[in-house]
Amino acid sequence: QVQLVESGGGSVQAGGSLRLSCAASGFSRNYMGWFRQAPGKEREGVASIYLIGGTTSYADSVKGRFTISQDNAKNTVTLQMNSLRPDDTAMYYCARGLWLRVAGAGPPLSPADFAYWGQGTQVTVSS
Repeated sequence: QVQLVESGGGSVQAGGSLRLSCAASGFSRNYMGWFRQAPGKEREGVASIYLIGGTTSYADSVKGRFTISQDNAKNTVTLQMNSLRPDDTAMYYCARGLWLRVAGAGPPLSPADFAYWGQGTQVTVSS
């Protein structure tokens, strides 16, 4: 059974940084991603990565500020978040992909393409 456990959330002032980690049980060969959901809003893809090859995808709103990476030895995926803004405030979720690969240049960012989800970690950015 796949289990995903997020850590690293917290509160920070605008302009600050946080680093989220996702520890995954079980061997994975496809892709993983980070999503976020603010109150009253739909869950949106933030970043994703193919575990073989390392190709990444980012939402336009986080390009240049967030970086997704993997540590295969530790079976973890991290999300480094810099230059945080108040509108980055949300519950952040780690997820593992549903398919082996998808069409297109990079891994997907749609929740429908992910099968397993963590419990989430809260990120709060104050102005």
